[in-house]
Amino acid sequence: MPTPQIIHQFKITLLDSDPEIWRRIQVPATYTFWDLHVAIQSAMGWEDYHLHMFRIGKRSEIIINGNPTDDDLDDDENTFNGWEIEASSFLETPGDVALYEYDLGDGWLHEILLEGVFLKEKGIRYPNCIAGARACPPEDCGGIPGFEHMLEVLASPRHPEHKDLIKWLGKEFEADKFDPQAVRFANPKNRWKHWQE
Repeated sequence: MPTPQIIHQFKITLLDSDPEIWRRIQVPATYTFWDLHVAIQSAMGWEDYHLHMFRIGKRSEIIINGNPTDDDLDDDENTFNGWEIEASSFLETPGDVALYEYDLGDGWLHEILLEGVFLKEKGIRYPNCIAGARACPPEDCGGIPGFEHMLEVLASPRHPEHKDLIKWLGKEFEADKFDPQAVRFANPKNRWKHWQE
């Protein structure tokens, strides 16, 4: 008899966003931290232009290095390569939490909460985004403070920066809009090849 396939459900919350920007995704329990990173990027709406890392624990912090081109790790026993280790090694019980930082310059911090462990449902493709709220901030807009300023400028057509910001965005930005069914997940193996190029 085949072993049942297990699914992990995560809530991803962009910290300090107000109103909150969040996603709920379901991924195979066999996912590495690299695979989870790619799923988070797709669900949130980031474009994977920048470095990232996972941090686990408060007292003896564990760092999950996320970038395949950065294998210059110290011999620190608390640092791991994300593509070599399954996320379930550290996130296995509902309630387990990690921090995910994307773009170490802008410093987008996300809380990754393991909400549940389920059996795979027939007819559902995983990874799967089942819920969420609000649009992802644009890349390189300056972290939460820059994003809040951007929203203020967009709401004020007479603001001196309004015209330049619209040009920089290149498209309309609807901060309250998010459709989980519109999420298309990138293939982690293809993304890996892209980073190696």
